[in-house]
Amino acid sequence: MLLVENLTKVYPNGRRALDSVSLGAGDGDLTAILGANGSGKTTLVRCVVGLIRPTAGSIKIGGEDWSRLSGRRLRERTRGVGVIFQNASLVPRRSALANVAIGCLGRQRGLITYAGGFPGVERRLALECLERVGLSDVASQRADTLSGGQAQRVAIARALLQRPTFMLADEPVASLDPDATAEVMTLLRDLARRERLAVVCVLHQLEVAREFADRIVGLRAGRVVMDEAADRVDLQSLTALYRDESSAEAA
Repeated sequence: MLLVENLTKVYPNGRRALDSVSLGAGDGDLTAILGANGSGKTTLVRCVVGLIRPTAGSIKIGGEDWSRLSGRRLRERTRGVGVIFQNASLVPRRSALANVAIGCLGRQRGLITYAGGFPGVERRLALECLERVGLSDVASQRADTLSGGQAQRVAIARALLQRPTFMLADEPVASLDPDATAEVMTLLRDLARRERLAVVCVLHQLEVAREFADRIVGLRAGRVVMDEAADRVDLQSLTALYRDESSAEAA
């Protein structure tokens, strides 16, 4: 579903953030991307969702090279990418259901949405998405009364309403406690397997990656230095991704 080939990004100041990065994520799999700050994870995410253009290489989603698209065509394609960030970014005073329905704005524009409402069909789909993440019982509850784990699951439901081609989660559990972390990661893994979605998840928590991911990709200084099935990766190898460059050379 997602195939990144020889992706390179060089910023105007000469910094090479990505250096011939290649990776893939298939339907039904949860792929974890790990790496220290500055390893290129954020740049990779921004390239994949179309926020910045790569210097070279390709990003193929469903066989189409998105790195060659621009303008309206790129916007249309990226609407089909479900993105979940560290902050759930919910509208505090609106209900969980309304926050999920916001996911329809990419395809629904009219007097109803301009007035802050949503077509009936979208509200029904939003409720279905809440059911898919196990939160139909909080549909009418204000977002600012939800727990951190619940808020993140609402954000996932909002992404599902976009009818995503694949889902990209950028550090979705960084601010959650262990119980909520397990809850959100279990949901993402189950969505990948049950709904045959390709889910790519940027993480810092090594044990979480080993427990929930099907595949682990490790970045270091803008390059892929690990791409293995999660059950074949040991904690020592993962820890090495976060070693200081100078320390690694000295060793």
